[in-house]
Amino acid sequence: MPRFVVLLRGVNVGKGNRVPMAAFKQLLESLGCTQVRTLLNSGNAVVTAPVRSTAKFAQTIADALSAQLGVSTPVIVKSAAEVDRIVSESPMAPAESEHSRCLVIFAQAPEALRLLDDLQPLAVLPERLVVTDDAGYLECPAGLLESKVAPALLGKAGRALTTRNWATVLKLRALLDAG
Repeated sequence: MPRFVVLLRGVNVGKGNRVPMAAFKQLLESLGCTQVRTLLNSGNAVVTAPVRSTAKFAQTIADALSAQLGVSTPVIVKSAAEVDRIVSESPMAPAESEHSRCLVIFAQAPEALRLLDDLQPLAVLPERLVVTDDAGYLECPAGLLESKVAPALLGKAGRALTTRNWATVLKLRALLDAG
């Protein structure tokens, strides 16, 4: 059966949108997922599920989060093949010490990534923003707090997107491979 990564946007940061990972795992299992593994406390899971449409699956999870946990947030689901492509085709190859300064920007629908084009002028060297058909990649050598693009992702352009640092993306890929 196919494996997927499930990503929640903006949970467990600050006091709003609290999603305990044990409850998230139970919710996913109630939707028929097996081999559910959560990662960190920020809305990451790897699951096995009989899914044909990742977009419909993402909406089903979003609806269940709202109904069962009272949390309304975008959900992004990527297949193992998509995650492999996002990692292998990355235009950036950060050293391990720089993993926290490189973000991968995920979208459920490819057209949502096109909104990142409006943020390109904010990426002033040495910061780089690269957008592909599968993901966006933001490299912030001076750190995320110095980035002009990272805060903009919290606004209108980022509402349908979520980000994970490179280290987290590699951990999710390892969980997919271990499944």
